[in-house]
Amino acid sequence: MIHGLLQHLIFTLRLNFRSKQALIYGYIVPIFFLFAFGTLFGGHQHMDQLLTISVLGGACFGMPTSMVAERERGVWRRYRLLPTATGNLIISTMLARYLIVASAAIMQILLAKWIYKTEFPRHPIQLLVAFTFVAFSFEAMGLVIAAAADNVPAVQALGQAIFLPVIIIGGVGVPLSSLPDWAQKVAGFFPGRYAVEAMKPCFDGHGSLAEAIFPLVALTVIGIAGCLAGAKLFRWDANQQIRWSARIWVFLAVASWIAVGATAAATGHLKPVRPTTAFSASTPHPWDSITNEQINSFTFKGLTSDSDTVSPVAPTATGLPVAEDERRMQKIVRAMEAWKPAHLPDHGQSVRNLLSAAAVADVSEDPQEGNIARAVFDQLQADYDKEELIHILAWIMLTPDGGTVCRDVPELDIYGPINEDVARMRVLIYAEKLLGRLIDKLPDIQDEPT
Repeated sequence: MIHGLLQHLIFTLRLNFRSKQALIYGYIVPIFFLFAFGTLFGGHQHMDQLLTISVLGGACFGMPTSMVAERERGVWRRYRLLPTATGNLIISTMLARYLIVASAAIMQILLAKWIYKTEFPRHPIQLLVAFTFVAFSFEAMGLVIAAAADNVPAVQALGQAIFLPVIIIGGVGVPLSSLPDWAQKVAGFFPGRYAVEAMKPCFDGHGSLAEAIFPLVALTVIGIAGCLAGAKLFRWDANQQIRWSARIWVFLAVASWIAVGATAAATGHLKPVRPTTAFSASTPHPWDSITNEQINSFTFKGLTSDSDTVSPVAPTATGLPVAEDERRMQKIVRAMEAWKPAHLPDHGQSVRNLLSAAAVADVSEDPQEGNIARAVFDQLQADYDKEELIHILAWIMLTPDGGTVCRDVPELDIYGPINEDVARMRVLIYAEKLLGRLIDKLPDIQDEPT
């Protein structure tokens, strides 16, 4: 079986490299999008989005076009005579497309480094794992397209019906932060959003694949549903018609998208992403000069426990046992999302303002001080790119007297006033606690003083 699988894989690759359409979809289109992204974003390439587009193009057009064209020429009818299971041939076809899109991705990364001076992925092995999940999910979708399409023009039509929405409102071609809130929620029902979220931490110096468990699970569910639907709808011959009763399997593939989106909404994974300034040397800020050596020099010693009365942080800002307390926290979270001092052009001051809100709740001994601190942490991570937030927090720790701090925040239902010097000290503690979590030097909950 392994020998037959290998021979079919080699044969499929040879056919793809002899096809002009396969080469265009496999390599020319990815290069086109590389230059398009370079024109739009310059040196700050969104490589996670770029690689997603490459895999999506191969799944929506490359693989189904090849399969349908081969079916029209009678190739798959001859394959049926081989002494091997249908599943082996499909796996071989998917593996061949995986090798093509993977080689195209390597080409994009190298060209982006050469032309636009982008950074190589910080976690290449984790990127390979995430990329494999993305390819599996999208290629399963390609199987459904190949099975449902009667001819090559039909592939183009079905492919465009999926490709364009995913690119435009699926968080792939247009960053999520640039979309309105309703579109960001709709993007949660498309696999493109989870593909980008799965690969993004791999390009982040302080990120890891462990942060993308939900996107990986979502991609797996969508991929399995697509494979089942593709297998049930599979056709050996161009004249073979799909029974209407069998078309229900298409709804299985679509249902997996709906189920994933509904689960993401119910578990809070569709929280709106706020626009932020890209972290790069082309937009200098005071915190840009903070080096990784300075960040790594922080020891995070002497911090209080999160179960203490000084600067505690709760595990979550919701799910409180008393309904009245939970309603108040939900009100605070909504007010925080719209709070103007938290969304200033000066991101450093905005972060300091949010940390001040946690400081006021802490010093005034608000009953929900730990939950308010957690809400502040969640808000900061939703509003800012992780790398930028790390540098801003380090800058705040190194400039304790910089900017201004809030002594009273009644608009958030958090009341003071508190002493300014005390507020600045608590802001430093919360900045250190969040920074330690972001760079994996502190556990999410401090059960004991460090």
